[in-house]
This record gives sequence, structure tokens and C-alpha cells, in this order.
Amino acid sequence: MSEAASARKPARERILDTAAELFYREGIRAVGIDTIIAKSGVAKMSLYRNFESKDDLVCAYLERSISQHGAWWDRVVARHPGDPRAQMKALFVALAHWIDHPKFQGCPFTSAAAELRDPDNPARALALAHKRMVRDRLHRLAVAAGADDPDRLCAQLQLLMEGAYAAGRALDLGPGNDAVASAAAMLIDAACGQARP
Repeated sequence: MSEAASARKPARERILDTAAELFYREGIRAVGIDTIIAKSGVAKMSLYRNFESKDDLVCAYLERSISQHGAWWDRVVARHPGDPRAQMKALFVALAHWIDHPKFQGCPFTSAAAELRDPDNPARALALAHKRMVRDRLHRLAVAAGADDPDRLCAQLQLLMEGAYAAGRALDLGPGNDAVASAAAMLIDAACGQARP
């Protein structure tokens, strides 16, 4: 986006865009309010008019990330209507593509939960709520796909997903990160019966 287009955005959006980029790339604790103000090009008063505190800004960042992740999930599964097994597999193919992206820095929710250790922190609660939402959505797909043990398959897939987020930052998982998608497909086929539709 050009500087002119960015400048036309409302201050709240510019602040949130800047914070999201910096929090994801650098880490929440490593990025100070002054850096966000400088990079977003807004006045300090404007930031505090839109966000009461850094904690409030972090929550807004995670809420927006939750919404974006939910939209991504919906787009991926919509490509395979009525086929929950294919939907689960497609999620891991899409995840493998994301891991290949040059801007990939892991899962923002895992990172937030790791950085924000205070159990009373509302941003930590959002990050953990997102993890529960992913588990619930995977579980519904496992049930719909006829998995013999939906709880087990859901736990395995979520563990694979978390491992892929971590390994994607530190390891070369091969062209297209095929290991992620193929491991998920093996788990799904084993749990749902290879021959079943």
C-alpha cells in the first residue's frame, strides 16, 4: 500500500496495522508504544484516544487476528463443501503454504500466549480462547468426517499444527512443506477409514 493510501486510513486502522506488523514480526513485549506511534505516523494523543493502553492495543490486535484467522479457515473449508475429510486436509495444505511465506513468523496466538504469562492478562485469555476455538472447529470436522475417535484425531491434528508453526520458523520442511500436509492426511485417513468417502 502506498504512503498516500495509508495516510487516508483512519488513525485507528493505521495504528492497528502498524502494531500488528510489529507485534507479529518483533514480538509484543519487544515493541513499545513510541515505536508504534513513530511508524504509524500518528500523534501520541491519537493513539491514546483510540486505545487506552498498550494492553488494549494488544487485545485489538489479537481480536483482529482471530477474525482474520476465522475468515481464512472459512475460505479454505468452503472449497470442499460437504466433505469434512477434504476440509481437514485442505487446512493443512493451506497451513503448509503459509509456513512457506517469507513473512511467516509462527502463530501469533502461540507467540502471544508464550510472551504474556500473567493468567489475568486479557490478551493472554484471547490467545488461549483462540486455541480452544481451533480445537473445537477441528473436533467438529473430525466428528463430521466419521473419525473413530474424534477427540484423539483432534488432539493429534492440533499438536501437528502447533508443531508446524514452530518447525516452520526453525527447520526446512522441504518444498511446499509437504511434510505437514502429508502427515495430516495420514492421520485423517487412519482415523476416518481409508475407504470411506
